Parts: sequence; C-alpha cells; structure tokens
Amino acid sequence: MKKHNSIFCNILIITLVGLFLNAAWAQEPLKDSIQLNADGSVTFVYKDTAAKIVKVRCDCKLRREKSYVTRENYHSVRMRPNGAGMWTYTTPPLAPEVYTYQFESDGHRRPDPTNPDSIRVRTDRMSVFIINGTPQISLYVGELRGRLDTLSFQSPTELKPRRIIVYTPPLYDQSREEYQVLYLLHGLNGNETAWLDRGRAAQSLDNLIALRKAKPMILVMPDANPEALIDTKDNLSLMKNIFLYPAWNQLEFEKCFPAMDDFLSGLYRFTPRLGGRAVAGLSAGAKQSCNLTNMYDSTFTSVGLFSPVVGRKQMPESNFSKYWIGGGVGDLFHHRINKFRKKLQRKHIPYTMYNTVGGHTWRNWRLYFTEYVQTLFWN
Repeated sequence: MKKHNSIFCNILIITLVGLFLNAAWAQEPLKDSIQLNADGSVTFVYKDTAAKIVKVRCDCKLRREKSYVTRENYHSVRMRPNGAGMWTYTTPPLAPEVYTYQFESDGHRRPDPTNPDSIRVRTDRMSVFIINGTPQISLYVGELRGRLDTLSFQSPTELKPRRIIVYTPPLYDQSREEYQVLYLLHGLNGNETAWLDRGRAAQSLDNLIALRKAKPMILVMPDANPEALIDTKDNLSLMKNIFLYPAWNQLEFEKCFPAMDDFLSGLYRFTPRLGGRAVAGLSAGAKQSCNLTNMYDSTFTSVGLFSPVVGRKQMPESNFSKYWIGGGVGDLFHHRINKFRKKLQRKHIPYTMYNTVGGHTWRNWRLYFTEYVQTLFWN
C-alpha cells in the first residue's frame, strides 16, 4: 500500500511540476519576437496559442516593392502558424530606417509585448525597430548622451500650462559654457514628444555631436498646439486636429514665445549673443517657424522648414534669417513649397533647398533634421 501511495505521490508531483513548467513557459516573454536578418529582411515572431488569425501591421513594405512613400501608410499581412501557438512572417529586404509595428490577434491590436522600445502614433502604441546603415539611422555612436528634462511653462496670456522637453548636450553639466538654442516644433498631429518619439531627435543629435558633424546645442521641443495639451495622453487624433486647424492662425503659441524664452533662459545657459537662436518645424510647425521669424525678426538667424505648409502670410519682409527648406517630390504640398521658394528667390532672401523623394512623412523629416542641424551655429 505504501508502495502504491509512493508511486501515486511521484506521479502527482511530476504532473504538477509539468503543469507549472508549461504555465511558466506559456507566460514567459518571447526573447526574439523580431529578428533582423543579414539581407536586411525582418522576421516577426508572435506567440498566441488561442488565436485563429494573427497579423503584423507595419509602416514598412511587407509584400510589394515601392519606389517611395508619400504619406505614413500602415500595411498588414497575415502571419503563418508555426506550431505550438507560434506565428511568423518575414519581410522583403528593407532600407535603413526607423520602423514602427504592432501585432493584431483575432482583431485585437497591441504593441510587441517583448519590445521595450515603443512610441505613441496618434492614439496607438507602436513598437519600434531600426535597420541601420546610414549616419541618420545608426544610433548612439558615442558613449556620451545628452540629458532630457520635461518642464511645465505657464504663459501669462494662457489659461493652461505648456509642457516643454529640453535636450542639453553631453557634458553640459560639467561645463560653464553658454550654448546656442534650436527651437524644434512638431506638426498638426503632435505634441512635445513627437520629435523624441518618432523623430529620434535626441539620438540623432547625440550621434552628430559625437561625430563632430554638429555643434553641441540646446534643443527645445515645446507643445506648440494653439490649445496647450497638459497631458501627453490627450487625444491627438488627426481628425480632431484638422477641425482645430483654423485656431493655428490665431498665433497663440507664437505670442507666448518671448515669455517662454525668458523662462528657459533663467533655467539654462542660453547664449545671449546675436545669432544664438534658430527655429525649425515640420508641416504646420514650419508655418509657425515662419511666423516666429517674422514676428521676432532679430531673434533667429536660421529657420528650418520641413515639408512646410506655408502661404503668403508667411513670406518674410527682411532677410535677417537664412532659410533651409526640405521637401519631397511626392509631398502633397510640393507645389506650395516651390511657390514659397521662388518668392524667396525674387526677394533675394538666402535659402537652401534640399529635395528628396517621398512625401509628407517622418522618413523625410528625420533626414531633414539631421541635415539641417549640421548647418547651424558654426560661425
């Protein structure tokens, strides 16, 4: 009887251990949910034992070749079951770029649970992967990195505070040097986090400073929406912002700029020298950059316009600032960009035109940023 009890106990223990190990294995996060292959392709791996259909959704080419992307497009494709609840899919070779993706399991979308690098794209969380291969995309060349601070600024003319993210260059705290400042503005569907999340501005600037291609500078990324967004979780849906677009013409952000600059100058070592400020922005933020340059014409020596949405009211009256313009041949505002450029030419206002393929996308804006900052503050 004792022998039978012993056998029974052993079987029970083995069964419980097996169940525990199976449960632990099922709950253990997948270590390699995304695999970067030698030919530049990417293999997505996802585990869901109960799913009937699993898809991967990504802003990269999943099936067919494209010459360029005219806007931020997300494509989805079914992943293939590979046994034991594993699903896989391999893309064609991809160009060097920062890509975002998420998984869809039986209609429910979620970012990659095993990838800690995720950002918010509109109202979704998207995971990130990077195909290296260009100076703009290869991140963290040097060991030194800049510091990021998040501040809250209350303008005397506004009811709500504005959030501001400030990047100070490597070794800022170990020196007493005064630095030139670049104000970097987001577009219609963004806030103060846009250039950090999707634009990878801090990583790119760390890179360029380490390579001595850009001068160490302070980067100011404010919430430049006409109505300040206190919480980064505020709904930033594109449709909502399109309805709010007329409010951008009220110049609420532009009017509070002098108070904001004074506030930040009291906290950071901004150089007081002439030529110590520049401003740049993408899309509607480029329009704001033009407005700021016109309203405070002795403040900015350089203005960067990335896929600018500009018109007659943004034309400068003076030539104090140098203009740097980036635009893609597939941009929906390409005609307007060319028209603005020709007016600058007729007014003998110096400018640099940087033409690319593609359109109104972060792929271009990241490139424009890295090219533009290399032109700043050398003289």
